[in-house]
Amino acid sequence: MNLTINIGEVNTLKVERDTDYGLYLRAENFEEVLLPNAYVMEDDMPIGSEIEVFVYTDSEDRIVATTKYPYAMLGEYGYFTVVDYQQYGAFVNWGLPKDLFVPLSQQKSYFHIGEKYILRVCLDQETGRLYGTHKIGKWLSYEPKDLEKNQKMNVLVLSKTPLGYKVIVENLYEGMLFSNEIFEKLVVGDRKVAYIKNIRKDGKLDLLLQPIGKKITGDIYQQKVLECLNASNGFIALNSKSDSEAIKDVFGLSKKSFKRTLTALLEANKIKLENSGIHIL
Repeated sequence: MNLTINIGEVNTLKVERDTDYGLYLRAENFEEVLLPNAYVMEDDMPIGSEIEVFVYTDSEDRIVATTKYPYAMLGEYGYFTVVDYQQYGAFVNWGLPKDLFVPLSQQKSYFHIGEKYILRVCLDQETGRLYGTHKIGKWLSYEPKDLEKNQKMNVLVLSKTPLGYKVIVENLYEGMLFSNEIFEKLVVGDRKVAYIKNIRKDGKLDLLLQPIGKKITGDIYQQKVLECLNASNGFIALNSKSDSEAIKDVFGLSKKSFKRTLTALLEANKIKLENSGIHIL
């Protein structure tokens, strides 16, 4: 149970009392917030029970709770679509009834309705309102701590560059996935699991989409091929002589890795390889 009610986060709160408007929930310090009737499930929310809710401010700037979660919470990054634009700023869809406001001062350039942008969810300490910012540079750290090579990380694809794809790592660091080490389609806004290849002197991270080490990587590649076969009713019309781009599109592997993976699967008696393609056994 939360000691205090924290805006922009998931809070664990106690159901205190029932009203015509919904349930009032409280934290340990006896702060209260309303969970409107639209989100109340009577069978699962008896008085005295503890429930998890997301807390933000509604269209009248009142603190309110919801059982719905936004696409990104306070301190996190998301890929949001602009749904409205006013002289003073833009509004983006972030998965809740009240859209997230992006002030004009927090836009690198003028936003356009229908377009999507990577934004960070922030909190205005004076007003208690959540807002989005497109100016994310100051929020990133270039002093990585307690990180090591091959460490598993969650990343969000930020932008495409001549070298590859710039990513945000664990909502905190800046990283890079290099084109010559990517064997699947990536687009801005994709969320991926990646592994640290190198921690650079400038504090940025070089990453891979697969763990370092032939044995680990080989197992993952084999699993990927088998999953693709299962999803295609046990047969795919490709083999070791197929075009490298076709292999990359279907399996997300280079032709060299694909051939090595097929050999391992054949030796394990998990597939049958014919001129027409691959059959799962």
